[in-house]
Amino acid sequence: MSFSIEMKKARSSPIARIILAHGAGAGKSSDFMQTIANEIAQRDVEVLLFDFPYMQRIQQTGTRRPPDKMPLLETHFHEIITQSMQNQNSMPTFIGGKSMGGRVATLIADKCRIKGGVVFGYPFHPPGKPEKTRTSHLADLQTPFLILQGERDPFGTADEIKQYSLSQSIQTSIVGDGDHSFKPRKASGLSLEDNLQTAIEKTIHFIKERCIA
Repeated sequence: MSFSIEMKKARSSPIARIILAHGAGAGKSSDFMQTIANEIAQRDVEVLLFDFPYMQRIQQTGTRRPPDKMPLLETHFHEIITQSMQNQNSMPTFIGGKSMGGRVATLIADKCRIKGGVVFGYPFHPPGKPEKTRTSHLADLQTPFLILQGERDPFGTADEIKQYSLSQSIQTSIVGDGDHSFKPRKASGLSLEDNLQTAIEKTIHFIKERCIA
């Protein structure tokens, strides 16, 4: 399976590059991924998007299929990072992604020569199954990470996150009244656009801090 890569060039000279992986159900062309990537690129950070092999097969065949097993996802993401850093070795590199893609990033981060990572909605547990946590490796994660989480995300709410033992290298930031894609309820007085901008600004702040450090 070939690499399926899309580059979003920074508005001016980039201060860093971030490689973002998509979630389980939608690829790099989804509205969420495109919005996040375009807005980050407007703030002087180059963005690299890619599709996992299973998503490429979905696009080629038109047939839905589940994601590949985690070791295959990890291997592919790691290969993308390696290739990227060979092409642009001097640029500070960050990784991350939406939901499943962000989870994969946390699993491989300590094996990569990167500055840090950002997750947009970490899948702490399957919806409705809070006992089936995906947090064991997060207690020992050494790479700096920012996890942006919707306040009422069914994959892990703000209140649930407080109960987890997370590494001190992980910062969590709650997106007001947001669901798994940061969409708030109308009664909250917030909008999806507001929440996405908040997430993007916090992402840029995190990246700039790591680049200066």
